[in-house]
Amino acid sequence: MNIPESHLAQEAITALVDGELTAGPAGRAARHLAGCLQCRMAVEAQREAKEALHGSADVAVPGDLMSRLCAIPFTADVPGAGSGPGAMSAGPGELTLTSGNGSWSLDLGEPAPRRGHLSARWLRRGVAGTVVGLGAGVTALVLNLPGDGPRGPVGPAADSVRPVQHSEVAPPALRTVTVGSAPTAPQGGTP
Repeated sequence: MNIPESHLAQEAITALVDGELTAGPAGRAARHLAGCLQCRMAVEAQREAKEALHGSADVAVPGDLMSRLCAIPFTADVPGAGSGPGAMSAGPGELTLTSGNGSWSLDLGEPAPRRGHLSARWLRRGVAGTVVGLGAGVTALVLNLPGDGPRGPVGPAADSVRPVQHSEVAPPALRTVTVGSAPTAPQGGTP
């Protein structure tokens, strides 16, 4: 049985050079590098490229790089396009689906601004109306709730209806009982 020789993936080499591999994968990569000259050369080339990038002053990026990167999904060939019940094609800002019944196109550009500013104005008006309504309700409650002052009507008619408080204290009634004799009923009253 012959097992094909495997090498480190480019992502693993980059992660190893950048120090992003954890202990387990880094140990496996080191064991592989001990016996594989091709991967050792790839790791050395990656280290040299990293040092060259760190040593350079500025890297010049083409001005149209972002537009070219954004166009990749629309300009790249889709495997299997044109086979099956329909075909899908993509162009800059447009996606088209064609089938036996017709074709449909979807605009992928920026959508036209919808009445967002009007809905925001109505939202602000609604919030302001709610706040004003709540304020009026609280004010009405405060004005109609009784306060800490006297309760009930105040005036000469109310004073005559109110009970008068007396601050005089009446002394308790005393009764003496003699032990051994029959109680005698006091004259003119109840015991």
